[in-house]
Amino acid sequence: MSTDHNAHGGSDHGSSYKSYAIGFVLAVILTVAAFMIVSGHSFSPSGTILAISVLAIIQVIVHLHYFLHMSFAAGQKWNNGVFMFTVLFLFIMVVGTLFIMDNTAMHMMSR
Repeated sequence: MSTDHNAHGGSDHGSSYKSYAIGFVLAVILTVAAFMIVSGHSFSPSGTILAISVLAIIQVIVHLHYFLHMSFAAGQKWNNGVFMFTVLFLFIMVVGTLFIMDNTAMHMMSR
């Protein structure tokens, strides 16, 4: 019987204080950058939306890596599969809802 009490083969999945600190600092930097872009009015409205969208995607990746400990390692196959299914399901729900709302608006009697 193994004396290793960690159920994941001895790896801590990056859950050290250093990893959390790096993730927190990156999240704060990305948040401040988004606020500076908006408050500085340095881009056009469409450029601002694009810049904030890019920063949001980067922040999601930072959160997934540093706080949820998701990676492309072989042991993470089930976690990544469930995550991708969730993303696909949410995408289908949002696109389907927008399609139904647009289709309903096009067929209203008031038009």
